[in-house]
Amino acid sequence: MDKVGKILAIDDNEDILFSLRLLLKPHVEKIVTLNQVSLIAETLKNEEFDVIFLDMNFTKDAISGQEGFFWLNKILEIDPEAVVLFITAYGDIEKSVRAIKEGASDFILKPWQNEKLLATLNSALKLRKSKKEIDQLKSRAREINNMMNRTFKEFIGNSTEMQKVYTSISKVAATDASVLILGENGTGKELVARALHSNSNRAEEAFISVDLTSISESLFESELFGHTKGSFTDAKADRPGRFEIASGGTLFLDEIGNLPLALQAKILTVLERREVIRVGSNKPIPIDIRLICATNMPLHQMIEDGKFRQDLLYRINTVEIDLPPLRERYGDVPLLAEHFFQIYIKKYKKPLRGFTKESLKRLEDGDWPGNVRELQHVIERAIIMTESEWINPSDLQMRILNKPSEELELDNYDLDKVEKTIIIKVMKMHQGNISKAAVELGLTRTSLYRRMEKYGL
Repeated sequence: MDKVGKILAIDDNEDILFSLRLLLKPHVEKIVTLNQVSLIAETLKNEEFDVIFLDMNFTKDAISGQEGFFWLNKILEIDPEAVVLFITAYGDIEKSVRAIKEGASDFILKPWQNEKLLATLNSALKLRKSKKEIDQLKSRAREINNMMNRTFKEFIGNSTEMQKVYTSISKVAATDASVLILGENGTGKELVARALHSNSNRAEEAFISVDLTSISESLFESELFGHTKGSFTDAKADRPGRFEIASGGTLFLDEIGNLPLALQAKILTVLERREVIRVGSNKPIPIDIRLICATNMPLHQMIEDGKFRQDLLYRINTVEIDLPPLRERYGDVPLLAEHFFQIYIKKYKKPLRGFTKESLKRLEDGDWPGNVRELQHVIERAIIMTESEWINPSDLQMRILNKPSEELELDNYDLDKVEKTIIIKVMKMHQGNISKAAVELGLTRTSLYRRMEKYGL
């Protein structure tokens, strides 16, 4: 078996240190021993260790264990991720439990049993490896986040609808309040989540995004809460889950409305207890996350239908941000089109001059069921395929708003009354089906509900 792990043993008893060297040398890559606590700081600054054995009582304070607690705190100041194992006598069990609370990973009783000490060391090495993996994942996530935040530094859009979104972001970003982002697919829900994170007190920590629709039900707990080696067939090593990796930063759960009720209950338990338990373990791991969720589903209606837990909704929507669909963002289409135009003429190195008036008019008349994402794809395709120096209407492969098949008779031109008349007409057409009426009117269900409430319908 390969030797793994660099070990530091600290004890003022040379016999203890000799015994540890003799026992561990065949099993570990390196073991360093210290018989003077005054050398701890210098040793840790010059070298990193996977596991540290620390005696609880030294000659200056042979009984109380206070010197051991003092040096435990010093070690954790130098390396907050250090894995420390206390070496303690049978009579020190109560102090050992306190040591665990103060940051030690475990304790070993003197006189020890060799097999038990090696088993404890093996668990400690796995813990150290897991902590390193989490640090690496967080570091990688921070790099990706910085890149993403530079790419999407600012939203594109000056419409009144988007100004409301900007105001909400500025009010809630600096808090730790849970945020629920509502909106159709392609409206930019993850962009809002990233803006909330990058303007929060957690901006320097990880932003972990999870598409809940991409995780199978059988792997849900493993992916989100982590697992231990051997807990299921393919679990070949201990692995932290997304909650654990995001601890200290922001966790973004996209498409939370698609979760089955049983999985909603598991998410709720973690949020209530602020801790996760890896699959195959019974040890709770504390987490500290800022939670942001998003969905295109009507959660409030789903609660009435018994498809979403009301107690979970209370946990995730301290603040709701409702993203408008592109068809309701009056005046933003030309701005977005120009933004994507500049990106893709550089990407594909095509010296195009811009859009014709007719092509801009066609874009503004678009239905945009895929919202900003669809507009982006339409512009990219047009730039790739055009053979002209201008983007013409024929280059734009897109849907145009359906024209009414029959004239609507109006007896006045008061806009509120006109809107109310149209809503009544469409609701009758679809026999009160909110979803179908919303699609026909080019609105979200939420927007239609608001208008119906406004007009007392």
